Amino acid sequence: MKKSTKILIIAGVAVDVAITVFLFVISLIMLVTLGKYGNVNDAIAAAKPGSLKLFLLQNTNVYFWAFVFPLFILLAANIVGLVFYVKKTSVKEEPAKLSDLSEEQKEALRQELLRDLQGGNNSASKEESPKEEDK
Repeated sequence: MKKSTKILIIAGVAVDVAITVFLFVISLIMLVTLGKYGNVNDAIAAAKPGSLKLFLLQNTNVYFWAFVFPLFILLAANIVGLVFYVKKTSVKEEPAKLSDLSEEQKEALRQELLRDLQGGNNSASKEESPKEEDK
């Protein structure tokens, strides 16, 4: 990956984190304010005139569309991005090649395959014998 691409990715993540934290803090301030006063009217009466808090309490649609909705969109985009990143960076194991195995490992594998084949034949014959008895 190029150095400029890495810098852009780091800058993008930093901006994303900064925006997410800002939106989250504003949302928490609004929730704490409403929780402290119990209802919107008391919170409006206690807010300083001309403050952002007063404006957002009086205009709940602006608060939702400017702070809450973008926060949900950013969180959803971050989750989707994380899923794609994990899929991209996950290590896919290649099956072992026969030429990579030592002679001892090859012999152990042969013995295991023979046991599986013999065990498979015995279990197949056991399954067939009850069917013959039913006839």
